[in-house]
Amino acid sequence: MGVRPAAGIQTALYQRLNGALSCPVYDYVPEAAAHPYVTIGEISTESADNTHDGLGRDTTIYLHVWSRERGWIQANTIADEATTLVDHQPLTVPGHHTVSVRFEFGQNITDEDPAIRHVVLRFRITTEQEQ
Repeated sequence: MGVRPAAGIQTALYQRLNGALSCPVYDYVPEAAAHPYVTIGEISTESADNTHDGLGRDTTIYLHVWSRERGWIQANTIADEATTLVDHQPLTVPGHHTVSVRFEFGQNITDEDPAIRHVVLRFRITTEQEQ
């Protein structure tokens, strides 16, 4: 049976980004958290490139950049930092060999609160389960 690599990927991304970005990274945002910050968001996993002796997985994961700075410069700068740290960079995922890590898209989103700047980044991580 195949193991879903979501938790390992989430942990690897947190370890890669936390302390390397110019702002904190959260899975769960504390109530007193100050902007800017990045959250690790939605994850989906599907089968990819299964072979007779291996189980492949494509995992899509979203990062969210949150800022209260006027304009988009701060949020976009942090999004660019995160993309540089993740795109085409190897990740260590327990029980899996990382085949590729690819940036898929980024989008600036207008939040309900006009003071919030929100950038969404999506990455696709392809892994193979280790035997």
